[in-house]
Amino acid sequence: MGDTVDRERIASAVRELISAIGENPDSPELASTPFRVADSYAEFFAGVGRDPAVLLSDSVPVGDDTGELVVVRDISLRSMCEHHLLPFRGRAHIAYRPNERVVGLSAIPRVVDVLAARPQMQERLGEQIAQTLDDGLRPRGVLVVLEASHGCVADRGVRQSDSAIITVASRGSLADAAEQAAVFALIGRPEGGAA
Repeated sequence: MGDTVDRERIASAVRELISAIGENPDSPELASTPFRVADSYAEFFAGVGRDPAVLLSDSVPVGDDTGELVVVRDISLRSMCEHHLLPFRGRAHIAYRPNERVVGLSAIPRVVDVLAARPQMQERLGEQIAQTLDDGLRPRGVLVVLEASHGCVADRGVRQSDSAIITVASRGSLADAAEQAAVFALIGRPEGGAA
């Protein structure tokens, strides 16, 4: 976890940050904070330098017996906004229309985890998930719906703590509006959304 993260440099930078805000980084309350932040960042950014396509390499050929649609919904999502290094959290809902191969269902949340564990934008994250699945499985179609609340919107600036951002990325047959509507019906309305 976090092999690319230089914990010593992060701890040093956090000590400087604590000083820059007018606090004493050597006080008993803050002395361990730089190392705690370094450990947190190693976890938050564990996807940096990792190839999510590897997670799809164990796909299974199924020929014509693929079924019509695979939907994995309510995948927990946590990432860090690249603009403010504040977290965004929510859910990913992923559908794909198989072609010749399917993948173990745990591989899909793992792809989300690897891509989310780096500095991100929600819009780019959805596109990266869709492209990884499209490249790795060559399905007939892919649809990725992300719904998240952002620390940079909830905790600073406009302070809209109840807002949710929903993004959609699609490929192939699931780029069609009618096909998407069927998947949206399976996913259901986003938590807290309008009926």
